[in-house]
Amino acid sequence: MKKSLLAFLAVLCVLTVSIGVYSASDLVLATGGTAGTYYPLGGAMANIANKRISKMNMAAQATGASIENIRLVTKEEADLALVQNDTADYAYNGTEAFQGKPTKSFGAVASLYPEVIQFVVRADGPIKTWADVRGKRISVGAPGSGTEANARQLLDVNGMTYADVEEQFLSFAESANQFKDGHIDGFFVTAGVPNPGITDVSTQHKIRILSMPADKIKELTTKYPFLVASAVPANAYINQPDAASTPAVMAILIAGNHVSEDDVYQITKVLFENDGDLARAHAKGAEVKLATALNGLSTPLHPGAAKYYKEKGLIK
Repeated sequence: MKKSLLAFLAVLCVLTVSIGVYSASDLVLATGGTAGTYYPLGGAMANIANKRISKMNMAAQATGASIENIRLVTKEEADLALVQNDTADYAYNGTEAFQGKPTKSFGAVASLYPEVIQFVVRADGPIKTWADVRGKRISVGAPGSGTEANARQLLDVNGMTYADVEEQFLSFAESANQFKDGHIDGFFVTAGVPNPGITDVSTQHKIRILSMPADKIKELTTKYPFLVASAVPANAYINQPDAASTPAVMAILIAGNHVSEDDVYQITKVLFENDGDLARAHAKGAEVKLATALNGLSTPLHPGAAKYYKEKGLIK
């Protein structure tokens, strides 16, 4: 009996040590591809957290971005993730890429910066207003992409579906090439400004980002609460002299429900209280502001983030 008890205690000790290796402060932050924005920004966020939070060990991981990141957090293969807020909404409510398979395994931490929905047309082309889009050849983005979902949403609020246009499902690079060669009349891009593909096009053609009237943007953001009003300033691109009002999605930070309230509280705190470290580490870091931390969040906050925002008076 005594030997059995000692053996049991030995096994229990091994299990305890093994479990203890996976501290709540050893966290994986899922980002995006190494050539994009999410990966370097996520790396900067992880470095700041490790520097400013006691016993924090956060590592940024390169991934396939938003949809994959949601699935990694759901499977607890990642603890935090950078995603587009519309993708988070689709996942939480079981629509679009998550049709019929909702996941409520995460909470929102903060909105970071806008990823603007840009519909690019020729400045001297046939499309001057959204009514002119009807019947035209347009690229709506790669099949199943966030851009493609946004294209449907903007067409919808302007009284159109794919039946009203000659849609083509092209990547950003393919869209740019087809546009330069005159094979399409316009193309959608959901991305930060400036976007390399649009920049490439603007070196050869005078372009316009098609502006949307304020009443349509209000209708759009009411129907799709993850969208926010935004703008592309004049001369954001070469040969683009006119500013444009247009909606945007937000790049946001989420945390799995399995991550402790205290860890997420501390991470939220250093996200906004880092003495400018994030802005110096990455250009998009300068756009991360407490004043816009809740913009476009249509899914519930993680309790740790909620605690911080209550302290700051942003929520009750």
